[in-house]
Amino acid sequence: MNILMIEDDLDLGRGLVATLKVQSIGCQWIRRAADAPESFTELDCDCVLLDLSLPDGEGRDLLTRWRRNGVTVPVVIMTARSQLEERLAGLDGGADDFLVKPFAPAELISRLRAVTRRYAQQASEIWSLGPLEIEPAAHAVRLRGQPIDLTPREFAVLRELARTPGKVVSKEKLSKRLSPFGEPLDTAVIEVHIFNLRKKIGADLIHTVRGVGYMVVT
Repeated sequence: MNILMIEDDLDLGRGLVATLKVQSIGCQWIRRAADAPESFTELDCDCVLLDLSLPDGEGRDLLTRWRRNGVTVPVVIMTARSQLEERLAGLDGGADDFLVKPFAPAELISRLRAVTRRYAQQASEIWSLGPLEIEPAAHAVRLRGQPIDLTPREFAVLRELARTPGKVVSKEKLSKRLSPFGEPLDTAVIEVHIFNLRKKIGADLIHTVRGVGYMVVT
């Protein structure tokens, strides 16, 4: 999972980046509204953590603009404003969830997983893809009810493809997602993991779109 965080508080920002890193969640951190993207087309982002009070503007204005422009990426608002009216305004404005500061790291991680799961149209902690079941939190995979033994890297590749079933994920995007804190993986390494995955779960579940990337089909 890769997160865009827009938060001006240095201490909080550093703490959240460290918390996300422990959970192997990549985080791009910016501190001003002016640096926020207008479009997410080129940005590898599964969710946005958005502070409402930024030094050069309101986070809610960013959210309104994104939704007006058709941006569908899940957005979790962070704010010290605890009034019901503020929470309702944020949710009505297009936010997917709302966190009132201070909040526990475990709650943040849980909410991020929940909103990205809903965005991927997976209603529970077990993702069902035809005969395949993936349980991300437990790092478990079952094919027709039988456990499948995957290496950590194989599981990570399958999980990233399964986030958007039926949609192609490029090799370049996979390489970045699988190494959010270092150099992107060599695409040749990804090809080896795909080859091994196909042997374990069946070649018909992962399609290659030549010259583009891979896609999980259901």
